[in-house]
Amino acid sequence: FLCMDKICETYHCPTDRSKFNALVGETTIAGARVLLMRPQTYMNASGEAVAAAARFYKIEPAHIIVCSDDVNLDVGGMRVRAKGSDGGQRGLRSIIDELGTDAFPRVRFGVGKKPHPDYDMKDWVLSTFAPSELDTIRTLFPIAGEGMEWLVKGNFDKAMQVCNRKPAPKQP
Repeated sequence: FLCMDKICETYHCPTDRSKFNALVGETTIAGARVLLMRPQTYMNASGEAVAAAARFYKIEPAHIIVCSDDVNLDVGGMRVRAKGSDGGQRGLRSIIDELGTDAFPRVRFGVGKKPHPDYDMKDWVLSTFAPSELDTIRTLFPIAGEGMEWLVKGNFDKAMQVCNRKPAPKQP
C-alpha cells in the first residue's frame, strides 16, 4: 500500500470507492484507463478482489500489474517479472489461484529476510520498518512508477531495465 500511496499521489487518484472487496480509483496512466486497487481482504485472500475486478472488466491477467513485498530481496531491492511462482508470498499465491494463471506482471519490493529462522513470517511482514529502511523503500516508488508506465505501454523489457535493481551497498 505504500507504493499505491505514491501512485495515487502522482496521478491525483484517491482509492476511496468500495468495489470488489477493495478500495478503488480510476485514472489514466500512459494513455490507458487504469483501475487502482487496494484489496480489503486479508492479504492471503487478495486474489478474490483482483479476480472479481478482472472478471467484471474482462481484464486479461497479462494486463494486471501486482505490487507486493518480497522477503527474498534485501531492503532496497526491486524486481519486475512477467510471470512466475508466488515465491512463498501468500498474496501472490491467492491471485495465482483465483486467476488460474501466474502469467501477470508483478513488481516486487524487497523487505528483507526474517531476522532469525524461528521468527513468525506473518509478524515479520506486518512489522514496522525502521526509519532508514522506510526511507530506502520510498526511494523505489518513483522508479516503480516509471516501470509501471512501461508495463502499461506494453514494454516489459524497458520496465525490467528501469526497475530491476539490487540495494545499494551499506556505507561503513
